[in-house]
Amino acid sequence: MSAIHCEIDLDADGRHVGYLRLPHSVHRSAYGYIPIPIASVRKGEGPVVLLMGGNHGDEYEGQILVASLIREIDAQSVRGQIIFLPMANAPAAVAGLRTSPIDGGNLNRSFPGDAKGGPTAAIADYIERVLLARADYLIDLHSGGSSLLYDGANMLAVEPPDAAQADKLRAALRALGLPRAFLHGLNPALASGAAQRQGAIAILAELGGGASVQPQLLRDARRGVLHFLGQIGLLHGLLVPDGPPADTRFYRVSLARHYVYAQEAGLFEPLVELGETVVAGQPAARIHFPHTPLREPAVLHFAGKGEVVCRRAVAQCEHGDCLFHLAEALASP
Repeated sequence: MSAIHCEIDLDADGRHVGYLRLPHSVHRSAYGYIPIPIASVRKGEGPVVLLMGGNHGDEYEGQILVASLIREIDAQSVRGQIIFLPMANAPAAVAGLRTSPIDGGNLNRSFPGDAKGGPTAAIADYIERVLLARADYLIDLHSGGSSLLYDGANMLAVEPPDAAQADKLRAALRALGLPRAFLHGLNPALASGAAQRQGAIAILAELGGGASVQPQLLRDARRGVLHFLGQIGLLHGLLVPDGPPADTRFYRVSLARHYVYAQEAGLFEPLVELGETVVAGQPAARIHFPHTPLREPAVLHFAGKGEVVCRRAVAQCEHGDCLFHLAEALASP
């Protein structure tokens, strides 16, 4: 059993706001706990959506949007339930870090978690075993964080194993309606892997990044989430927009050919812009070495073709840092 105690009754109708209490005994607080904000808006029977931000603590759009929607959505406009987690990895979110300052845990690499493990593992276990076990859908709102910058608003989802599931997933992606949807292979340690184990459809959003908040992306994400909630029959009334933010285009992402990594430490100079279409073999970046000024920069090349959808936001890099992420447009919708 999880050590986490939920202050609110997830089975009660109405809007309820409180905290998940994760016991945490430390020098300054022997009998203390980590407070993780949670809210529920529920009325009767219907779809259940887990709406999550702060999976990574330096990704701010999701935290802002989820907290805002807790205030905006009331139970009279709902048929079903929305469970809100605005700061899923609360220690990381409070510190503004990708990973927890307590145990170094990356929540989105920690599923299925461990009820008896450290704070990050315990949070992952509770999300998967308690919250996702109730949910039909997971909307997990991310951005590039401090180190990466995505081109606009994007969605990621696990490529479905059969045609029936593919139709359902694509309908959900079109309902959320951000401009790009990337289909990728399953990683069981991600929240999307946890959702799949619990029978829920998962969509992860990537909204800009660079440790900033872009107003238009926040508006697009809000419109997309509200439209999605309306399309699945969960949300009714004036909050539901007439349509999604965009007509979604579908892409495939392969780890082997669509990523470029630094091979040594230095200063990263990108040779292409976000949104450009590139081909295999095209120069992607130079790595400069000012500490040895007579040395020529190292030139890195793209291994595959596609659109440049993400790049490193920080010039200083080390061996193993991701510099670019491509996505390859699918020929058919």
